[in-house]
Amino acid sequence: MAPLFTINPSISSSSILKTPTKTHFPLSKTHHFKKKSLSLNSVLSTQTDQKIPQTVQKFWQWLKDEGVVSAKTPVKPGVVPEGLGLVATRDVSRNDVVLEVPKKFWINPDAVAASEIGSVCSGLKPWLSVALFLLWEKFKGEESKWRYYMDVLPESTNSTIYWSEEELVEIQGTQLLSTTLGVKEYVQSEFLKVEEEIILPNKKLFPFPITLDDFFWAFGILRSRAFSRLRNQNLVIIPFADLINHSAKVTTEDHAQEVRGAAGLFSWDYLFQLRSPLSLKAGEQVFIQYDLNKSNADMALDYGFIESNPDRDAFTLTLEISESDEFYADKLDIAELNGVGETAYFDIKYGQPLPTAMLLYLRLVALGGSDAFLLESIFRNKIWSFLELPISRANEGLICQVVRTACKSALSSYHTTIEEDEKLKEEGNLSARLEMAIGVRMGEKRVLQQIDDIFKERESELDLLEYYQERRLKDLGLVGEQGDIIFWEPK
Repeated sequence: MAPLFTINPSISSSSILKTPTKTHFPLSKTHHFKKKSLSLNSVLSTQTDQKIPQTVQKFWQWLKDEGVVSAKTPVKPGVVPEGLGLVATRDVSRNDVVLEVPKKFWINPDAVAASEIGSVCSGLKPWLSVALFLLWEKFKGEESKWRYYMDVLPESTNSTIYWSEEELVEIQGTQLLSTTLGVKEYVQSEFLKVEEEIILPNKKLFPFPITLDDFFWAFGILRSRAFSRLRNQNLVIIPFADLINHSAKVTTEDHAQEVRGAAGLFSWDYLFQLRSPLSLKAGEQVFIQYDLNKSNADMALDYGFIESNPDRDAFTLTLEISESDEFYADKLDIAELNGVGETAYFDIKYGQPLPTAMLLYLRLVALGGSDAFLLESIFRNKIWSFLELPISRANEGLICQVVRTACKSALSSYHTTIEEDEKLKEEGNLSARLEMAIGVRMGEKRVLQQIDDIFKERESELDLLEYYQERRLKDLGLVGEQGDIIFWEPK
């Protein structure tokens, strides 16, 4: 029999930067990453503080000179446990505006279009044009308008796209590894095309060498720092605002917006406005929520950190209708009529019920034998509702068997058990990347075990479930109160 269920940890490289639901552009809100600790334990004072890196001090002074910040601005850069962040200079109430950045300081496709390289970037995907712009400004050095901002950007993050081969071994068997490799392959492919079509033919605009490592740097900056879903913005970097860090304590995402306001002494413009989702005391760090829907694997890939919250643990199940299925055309037609296709992806989160649509799709894919009559055209508009409940013992049993087999196979691909991971965590003294790796692989294994437990329990209840034929007989009044089938003898 053709496989009706697969666990596919990879994500198509062609969809790496597409919306809607996973880790890809346009990202849902503010995106930032934790920087390497600077081993400092202070915040930037109103005056120059020698403990703060000179690059940060110069960036802050530039923001002052440009009128982006003033004495009224209630936040400033500070050295925090995450590395660099924003701290309150006075008490801040919940929903208070903590910063505003005029549109002329946004780095987005419009800024690229207005630059010297705009003409050669016009046909590129938005993220590619902004990535080239970042590299172009970085290599301009002192001549760049953005030089003070470029100087505070990190050379890398703890995102898995920057991990060594030895570090990637620690996420062997995970969907995170497969996704990471897919992203890296995609970025390399895009770089080679941009190099051939844009960079090399325009030596006057790009007189400096741009390597694949440079391109990964720009990609990582975008992936971790870009805002999106403002009124007219799908991808935008906001210098100063992107210093803000993430906290699990923040449970809303409505803190950033685009407003119309004063952008100087005599000018008005669109402003990026950020409000504090929490009440703060002076000296406390300002946080936001990056994305409530991201899994820990998503967080590791995008920002280079994870949460200890098990609610972030997730696993994506891949279901597909095999082309070798004798009812392939009928099943595909039914799937497409109901908003899915030949392949369907379902995100399973730890501690949450299975998606309802997943059970329907499973039952559809497993239909066969004596149940195949439901695939006939006369049932085409009703079958999806039929699939909301068990179809037959054979159908439900096959689903349980195949899902459990797939879960066990996936669990066997990890090089450690949950118990071994828990012991490693208890022992401590882990590097940041190893701690992330353990957290992600533990989370995936927990979800797989949860799925297996759900179908194990369902398997034990197969004789107790009510199936399609029984429901149909009841609807026709052919089943008595004790569940026995009623027969009528001819008069």
